This record gives sequence, structure tokens and C-alpha cells, in this order.
Amino acid sequence: MKVTRPMLAVAGAAAVLTLAGCASGTEQRATVPVTATGSLEHLAAEVKCTPNIQIDADEIRQAVCKDAKGAQAAKGAPAGKFILATFATDRGQREWINGAKDYGGHYLVGRKWVAVGETGTVTALRRTLGGDIEEGTDHSAHSGH
Repeated sequence: MKVTRPMLAVAGAAAVLTLAGCASGTEQRATVPVTATGSLEHLAAEVKCTPNIQIDADEIRQAVCKDAKGAQAAKGAPAGKFILATFATDRGQREWINGAKDYGGHYLVGRKWVAVGETGTVTALRRTLGGDIEEGTDHSAHSGH
């Protein structure tokens, strides 16, 4: 088989697209780490928070974390107050998130844990904990009632 210029051009374009796809995937993985796992205390320690436990039950543990100011904020800790919750089961977590989303908010979701806070806080947490961001219901259109 004789290789022609058009065949080389197509092969070159395919190689560029393949490399571009690989690079963007690598770049994305570099900005969002592998999703963290562990206890509520372990996750809180990862983001330099001393959790104020609000609920300590078999199926859910929930704490309030306050912003890290001063030296901790300079080390990349999230700014702002947020809720951190861990769950005994995936199903319990999903039921909790689905119910909570009716109240709006921004949710960072990992395996059997969730962090709830303002957009900037959730985005900062994601740089350390990984996970997926989910949005609650936006009720701003109903604010006139």
C-alpha cells in the first residue's frame, strides 16, 4: 500500500486529536484529585477543619465546619462555613441529597459523604477532596411570594 499525502494528513490530524484528548483528560484529572474516602473526622482533617458534630447516628454523622482563616487559609483550606456529612450507605446518602436539594445549595458529593456550602467553598473543597458538584433547586424565581 502506497502512503499518499492525503493519507498522511488524515493520520496526522487523527494523532493530534488523540493527543489533545489525552492532554485535556490528564489536565482535568490534575485539577480534581481522586475522590477522598474515610470517616467524617478524616475528611475534616483533609480540609483543615475541626468538625462541630451536630448529628452522630448510625446512619449519618453530620458536622459544621467553619472557615479557616489566617495561616490555614493561606495553606489552601476552604473559606466559608460548610456542612460535612458521612453516611452508612450509598442509598441513605442519595436519599438525604435528594431531600436536601429542595432547599437549594451547592453539594460536593463523594462516596458516602457530602459537603454543603457556598459555590466558592464547595469549589475549594473539591480541590482537596475531589468529588462531583451538584446543585440544589434554584428558588430565586419564586422570591416574590
